[in-house]
Amino acid sequence: MSKPDRARAIADVTSGSILATVDIAASPERVFRALTTPEEVVRWWGSKDLYRTTKWEQELRVHGRWRAEGLGADGVPFSVQGEFLEIDPPRKLVQTWQPEWDGGHSTTVTYRLEASERGTRVTIRHDGFGSLHDSCRRHAAGWEHVLDWLSGFSAPAPAADSFFLCRLLPPRPSFVMDMSADERSLMQSHAGHWMQHMQAGRVIVFGPVGDPQGPWGLGVVRAADLGEVQAFTDRDPVIRAACGFRYEILPMLSALMP
Repeated sequence: MSKPDRARAIADVTSGSILATVDIAASPERVFRALTTPEEVVRWWGSKDLYRTTKWEQELRVHGRWRAEGLGADGVPFSVQGEFLEIDPPRKLVQTWQPEWDGGHSTTVTYRLEASERGTRVTIRHDGFGSLHDSCRRHAAGWEHVLDWLSGFSAPAPAADSFFLCRLLPPRPSFVMDMSADERSLMQSHAGHWMQHMQAGRVIVFGPVGDPQGPWGLGVVRAADLGEVQAFTDRDPVIRAACGFRYEILPMLSALMP
């Protein structure tokens, strides 16, 4: 799945509502579980520089109650509670929201989870702020943090990249000295192919090597696995032209970078 975007939230203080959304690289089932499992909620809801949720209790049924407790970064405790109004796993969750810091004013939070090409699009609608304009704005900023925490917890950790040395062997040892006009044009296309991936951060370095036995091309590629590198080199114009070039690909045992 592609890398998800950061969460976004908009507060409409006139109507007293908030709309927030994020794309998460995980299934709706996984995200719904993270939202409704107390042991998981206390693992992701919060950060040390803002606040931490330390306790979450619930009766996951319509009209069941829930309650969260936590500590701010300054050590001041807080709590928020409410009631579940609608539960439709893994698509929808509706609950009331009564934070003590708003004097127990009750609002309604609706989570919608939709499967997408990127995994799951989570949309939150938070209604009922009325004249509490400042609270509406603060909650909008807060939901961006919450959805980013949810995304970071629910999405699978990306596989660690490896590095591969790619050696491009020309069709003849004298190729660099006697290439034809068509071959020179082909090499320009080859350089463009590698440069495009360098700009995307997947190629670390590439260029010709002055071997006394005949120059050859070298490239270092960052990739998840050998198959990804092979797919990249197979698309190289000099390989697709089938004019005698070939690649040797070797995994690097370690790579030190600044």
